[in-house]
Amino acid sequence: MTDTIRTRPALGEGFSLRSIPTETEAVLPVAQLRDVSSSRRTGCPFHDVREMLREVGLRPTRQRLALGWLLFAKGDRHVTAEMLHEEAIRARFPVSLATVYNTLHQFTEVSLLREVAVDGSKTYFDTNASDHYHFYVEGHNELVDIPEQDVMVDRLPEPPEGYEVARVDVVVRLRRKTGKA
Repeated sequence: MTDTIRTRPALGEGFSLRSIPTETEAVLPVAQLRDVSSSRRTGCPFHDVREMLREVGLRPTRQRLALGWLLFAKGDRHVTAEMLHEEAIRARFPVSLATVYNTLHQFTEVSLLREVAVDGSKTYFDTNASDHYHFYVEGHNELVDIPEQDVMVDRLPEPPEGYEVARVDVVVRLRRKTGKA
């Protein structure tokens, strides 16, 4: 099995991928969508999103196709439901905020997205669903990926009987330094 390392350009640009052997997980359909060298890519974003949805067992409805295209055509990114809703309206795709929330949660359930809770009231959806960590820039409400090699989580508590660790989320909060000495 291989794990895919990706850079951040938008869909359709010269996307750089390299594979390294690993025993952890399969390549996500999103990674295959972004791999411009893949024979599975057609060059048509809607067709490629349609195939990605079918691969994970979701019916490619008009709403899922449009929201999927908005989400995945811009490379790895972090969005809230409200941000995606605004993008859809600007793109002249009238969709309710409830539909956006439902679609984001459906994409998360099939591992196309990763949900990152920052505050009790603020949730981001990350198009990079692989295991990685984040900086949260307070005051700017911005989520930024931390390079994996920069964080070491080397000791976790033993889970209670009958449970296993599903994933570890690390969100490091940042704020501007004050001018005080």
